[in-house]
Amino acid sequence: MYPELFEIPFTHLTVKSYGLMMVIGFLTAVSIIRRLSRRITPNPQLITNAALYSLIAGVVGARLFYVVHYLDKFRENPLSVFAFWQGGLELLGGVLLAITVIILYMRYHKLPIRRYLDILAIGLMAALAFGRIGCFLNGCCFGKPAQVPWAVRFPYGSPAYQSQVESNLQRNRPEPQLELPADFFGYVQRDGLWYSALKPYEDLTSEQKFVVEKGPFQCLPVHPTQLYSSANGAVLCLILYLFRRKSRKINQTRKTSGLLKPGGTFGLMFVLYGVTRFFMEFVRDDNPFEFDSLTVSQNISVVMVVLGMALMAAFSRARPDNIPPETLQ
Repeated sequence: MYPELFEIPFTHLTVKSYGLMMVIGFLTAVSIIRRLSRRITPNPQLITNAALYSLIAGVVGARLFYVVHYLDKFRENPLSVFAFWQGGLELLGGVLLAITVIILYMRYHKLPIRRYLDILAIGLMAALAFGRIGCFLNGCCFGKPAQVPWAVRFPYGSPAYQSQVESNLQRNRPEPQLELPADFFGYVQRDGLWYSALKPYEDLTSEQKFVVEKGPFQCLPVHPTQLYSSANGAVLCLILYLFRRKSRKINQTRKTSGLLKPGGTFGLMFVLYGVTRFFMEFVRDDNPFEFDSLTVSQNISVVMVVLGMALMAAFSRARPDNIPPETLQ
């Protein structure tokens, strides 16, 4: 786990792994979108502008979704809502707001929305593949304890470790998964106040450090769900790219092609991601159960699948775009 990769020389600022992977994912998505959009618009700068607006909207949406989801954390200090650099982003909220902004932007510039949405779907899944690597380096979005050969152990004090040594009634877990002695809890912070939470690593004795690193109190191995999600994003990116290419070839020879019409790839993204994210939640161990014994992400995934199917059906009946025939090639 490497939440901070390195410190910028002559400053006290550090480069966060999650933020860096988000930037890499964003640049990858922009590159893909620009390349696939060359035949649709004569002005590639419009694509870059749309990507920049979507990036801003994505960060705002991801933070807003996290704040709403964990509202109790911000009641004592409401201004901490704006401290997004301290962590606390949920990808799904960012994607939804980014898509909304892009649609409004394209309508304003009178661009072929459905064809752009198809391309956007491919770019989003590429960005997801990199973004989830950032989650792995940051230690968030962790999985359940597992005995599979590829299971990973996170360090002491990581989100996965803290989850294992505490009970969690929101996940129907009245007892900790890892029983720690009482002397691992409780410390005096620099402000002079006493905290009953898990001790910082630097406050542990040499013996305690040994048992949490190599002894019986090290983190239980867990599913690397972040890497599962990264691989899922890469696979969905390829599937959507092939689906769009097949759709374009068919649309060159047929006037009507049903679900393969422009916009179908975008709708398919919601269906595929909704299904895979729903089942991914069964091996994750971070989100609380909320409605119908499902996590909020699972409930949203169900809505995404329904929405994706509705979009594919609606786009299959939509009128053709008024763009030159050569863009179909």
